[in-house]
Amino acid sequence: MNELIALAPPDAVKIMLTLFLCFLIGLEREDRAAGGAYSFGGVRTFPLIGLLGYALSLLSTASSLPFAAGFAVIGAFLFISFRHKIDDHPTSGVTSEVSALLTYALGALIQRDFYWIAATLVVISLLLLELKRGLEDLSRRFAGEEILSFTKFLLLAAVILPAVPDRSFTSFELNPYKTWLVVVAVSGVSYGSYVLQRLFKGRGGVLTTALLGGAYSSTVTTVTLAKKSRGAGRPRLYAGSILMASGVMYVRLLGLLWMFNRGLFALLGPSFAILALIGLLAGLWWAHRPDTGGGAETAATAPKNPLELDAAFLFAALFVGILIVTHLVVTYLGNAGVYGLAGIMGLTDVDPFIMGMTQSGAGTALNVAAAAIAIAAASNNAVKGVYAWTFAERETGLPSLLLLLALAALGLLPLLRLG
Repeated sequence: MNELIALAPPDAVKIMLTLFLCFLIGLEREDRAAGGAYSFGGVRTFPLIGLLGYALSLLSTASSLPFAAGFAVIGAFLFISFRHKIDDHPTSGVTSEVSALLTYALGALIQRDFYWIAATLVVISLLLLELKRGLEDLSRRFAGEEILSFTKFLLLAAVILPAVPDRSFTSFELNPYKTWLVVVAVSGVSYGSYVLQRLFKGRGGVLTTALLGGAYSSTVTTVTLAKKSRGAGRPRLYAGSILMASGVMYVRLLGLLWMFNRGLFALLGPSFAILALIGLLAGLWWAHRPDTGGGAETAATAPKNPLELDAAFLFAALFVGILIVTHLVVTYLGNAGVYGLAGIMGLTDVDPFIMGMTQSGAGTALNVAAAAIAIAAASNNAVKGVYAWTFAERETGLPSLLLLLALAALGLLPLLRLG
């Protein structure tokens, strides 16, 4: 661009660029108006508006008054046009009028050498204008509660996270920023799984529930599938799906370890990857074995929104509490106490404990933290087996218990390497 400007008269290339970009917007608006409905401007009006913005920006070097006056005049014409349009079509929008205001601004941007910004705005505008039907269909697919859920995630990630201090407090080395970053990461994984489950609602089955639910919470997914298996006549399908959910749990843990502690990821990555493959492939094989009942596969279960703010604050409180407890256990009970605590934490949600192990402030050696994480995951698999045996009918519950106990036993094998 700079080379072209050097060869041409000072403003020639700028004027041509203004004409070209504004012509693209006018061409799109002209095509939209071809259906016979009234629309403001087209392939001549929009380039003229852009040139007007360029000229008035050129005259506004000493004062912005000429450009502001031009903006007001263009706005007045657009207001008159809009009033005329809604007289015939009361449900009409203001897309063309807003596009014209943007076109006016494009001339000023190019005159002030903001070429990249001007071109980017035109590309984005054309995409938004041409994808009208797809965007409107997308908006109808998401209810107000889905928008509220996304707003909650933005509150956690974009509002609260930057506001908390990034330094350690107390002798327990508690860092508010790292604590809330953990909350955002775990909530983000759960929310991503939730969104995918909502998109697959009504189009997936038990296996879809296992795969997506395992990324959200394998414990919740296990209980849900165990309850749904009653009377379904598909015990192998449900038992295999429950095992697959625990296989996905290891994938989720791999992602969290990679984000928060590369040392632990290096120690546990190969083992957890193998365990994930075993859980997924063995579960898939078991799920596709023929069932004697031959019942129809149940549709995917509608998930519960994981982004409740009270749940996020509860997770943060649990995370801080576990950091403190782990610090005390390391100080007074040593490594054996950490391993015992890991086994106990498997009875509940293991994420706060595992994320606590990723923080160096706990004062735990890397190999001890890795072993504790492996123990907690294995313990959680065994507990999920008990849940499946309790909530499912015998034909589903017993195989689920045995499969998860086998996965739990395999999950302890990394201890041999970690010492």
